[in-house]
Amino acid sequence: MSDDAHDLSRGLADNAEAFCRQYLPAGRREGAYWRVGDVRNARGRSLSVRLVATASGRGAAGKWTDRASGEHGDLLDVIRERRGLASFTDVLDEARAFLALPRARCDLGKHNRRDPDQYDRRKAVLRIIASTLPLSGTLAETYLRSRGLDRLPDCAALRFHPRCFCRGDDGQSWRRRPALIAIATDLNGAIAGVHRTYLADDGTDKAPIRTPRRSLGPILGHGVRFGAAVDVLAAGEGIETTLSLKRALPTTPRA
Repeated sequence: MSDDAHDLSRGLADNAEAFCRQYLPAGRREGAYWRVGDVRNARGRSLSVRLVATASGRGAAGKWTDRASGEHGDLLDVIRERRGLASFTDVLDEARAFLALPRARCDLGKHNRRDPDQYDRRKAVLRIIASTLPLSGTLAETYLRSRGLDRLPDCAALRFHPRCFCRGDDGQSWRRRPALIAIATDLNGAIAGVHRTYLADDGTDKAPIRTPRRSLGPILGHGVRFGAAVDVLAAGEGIETTLSLKRALPTTPRA
């Protein structure tokens, strides 16, 4: 996290209860936590925001976890979700406003290699992966079966996200959709990005939007890998196209 974002996140955490009362007013304090239905301020108790750090330092104030969805994050993530902000710069400005701090000055004539929006894309990739589940028994498995792809060996690179952020066709509105997540890695196995296939609510088809397949992160030149290559590797364009090779070449590594 950039120094500015880290300082703002910590400032929000130092005022966690006041923050929750403003951004998550449907919840209430229970001991060391603020309990609410979800990060969108629904009624309930699934989401817990830690208000006070533990004595050991292992539980940081301002961190939240949603037991129902498996999602987690900090209070900057709450701002993004509650305000529907697409730009990380706007999230930081909102945090500054809450903390009564001045907006950051921007030098538009100078390229900043640590631009917050660029950093946020990397952070978003890791957050998406951290919130995924194995394929078995999920809507992603249902979708692949509907495409004639079952009994998939060596497919740890494919995961399921039950509620992945999806920008609407108008480029502005956001909602969460189930998604098949494919993890793209470089030759050394380092994560480069993710490919998302947004799914219909029942998993039997892609989501009814204009662009249901979208990538995130610098994945050009990298690949989604199925199996470990030794002497032979079958390469293809398109995850489902490549997976279909398993019927003819079930033991051949693919990317």
